[in-house]
Amino acid sequence: MTNATVASRAGGASQSAGQARASILARIDRLPPSRTLFGLVARIASGGWFEFYELFMPGFISVGLIRSHLFTPTTHGLLDFHSFSSFLATFFAGMFLSTVLFGTVSDRFGRRPIYIGAMLVYSLFNFFIVFSSSPGWIDFFRFVAGFAVGLQLINNDSFISELTPRVSRGRYMSFAYTFILTATPIAALLAALFVPHQPFGIAGWRYVVAIGAASGIVVWFLQRGLPESPRWLEVHGRRDEADAVVTRIEEKIRAEIGRPLPPPDLAIPDAVIEHGSFSEIFSAFYLPRTIIISIFQFCQTIAVFGFGSWVPIFLAHRGFPIVHSLEYTFMIVLLTPLGGGIALWLAERFERKYQLALAALVIAVFGFAFASARTVPLLLLTGAIITLGNNWLTAIFHSYAAELFPTRIRAAAVGFTFSFSRIGAIFVSYMVAAILAGYGTTGVFTMIGLAMLAIIIAVGIFGPRTNGIALEVLSP
Repeated sequence: MTNATVASRAGGASQSAGQARASILARIDRLPPSRTLFGLVARIASGGWFEFYELFMPGFISVGLIRSHLFTPTTHGLLDFHSFSSFLATFFAGMFLSTVLFGTVSDRFGRRPIYIGAMLVYSLFNFFIVFSSSPGWIDFFRFVAGFAVGLQLINNDSFISELTPRVSRGRYMSFAYTFILTATPIAALLAALFVPHQPFGIAGWRYVVAIGAASGIVVWFLQRGLPESPRWLEVHGRRDEADAVVTRIEEKIRAEIGRPLPPPDLAIPDAVIEHGSFSEIFSAFYLPRTIIISIFQFCQTIAVFGFGSWVPIFLAHRGFPIVHSLEYTFMIVLLTPLGGGIALWLAERFERKYQLALAALVIAVFGFAFASARTVPLLLLTGAIITLGNNWLTAIFHSYAAELFPTRIRAAAVGFTFSFSRIGAIFVSYMVAAILAGYGTTGVFTMIGLAMLAIIIAVGIFGPRTNGIALEVLSP
């Protein structure tokens, strides 16, 4: 045996011994950027991709639903199931129910099982929509699909934040949402291709829904080999399993980079075995965060869905025919992934809470510009910048909200605060229709501007800083 071999084995033994003494948290936090971690994050984000496809698809197929005489652009109240507002609101009502009442299931049963189960339920009920011609049944199927999407979104944010190291947590989350946000222009493109037509005598909007419904099959294959969150395993007393998960990740990264990993910080202790209580989000320490994020969630939805879900109808309200309305909508949403790209570039360079405030300011200013635009180039430019701001906001807040609560209650807390987003979505589904009829696009963007002002005050002034701080320090 050569001296080099002895040294190599000694080094490996030393590293193994060091890992045995180091906590799971320390081992995760010292992981360098790698294709391995990006691959895990991308696999989780693949589920989120189809969720965002579903979130923004309704706005793009709206004119098709109305042209098929299934829904109407106006509403006669909450129980008017023939209105497009009900098509939007039932989905968000399902999301509200799952986030406010069932957000704890991910904390109790694990991140991976919820990831898989929610996708299968969402896909199944979207297939039911494809073959339905009753507005009432379509609304019911949308409600159940929304229930599954609500579970998925809060689960995935927790999943990603717990798998990634503190110094690059924001970058990984922004990468995930940059990828996820590509779903929006693709949904818009498919709508522009299919909705104005009836291939084989079938309404084009049904093809767009069917493509989203196929997601369960895709994700079923992508999820194979996806590990459970090691942080979740550890706080539930399953340390051997947590150790095995982190060891596999370490081995893959070590083989990828071709050198030993940096030593973990032995001063970081093991996570305490804890089973959190939902009431903890109202404790003296976490209540201010719960209020701040709840205000943010309600208000951001007014901008993101108040604009994204109604763009084709805003344009139709200006007199554009259906084909031009969908083509212009596609051009407007082309900048969607770029919003995530800005978040990815700034993730660890610029404090996240200030990014949220700045994105809100961009949305407010260019919202008023869009409302007053009278030419097609100006409509497209201002609409594209609003889209950029909306999705910059989206890519950052998913990371920010998940950082503000501990692993033991992370999904429950994110779910509860996220439920205000669903309340906002139901509110905006009906308010946009009423305001558009009475006050036009200027009235709609006045509402959006006031919501963005609330975000600037709540998060920009009162929100805690999070960049580069370990989750267990930030949220003990």
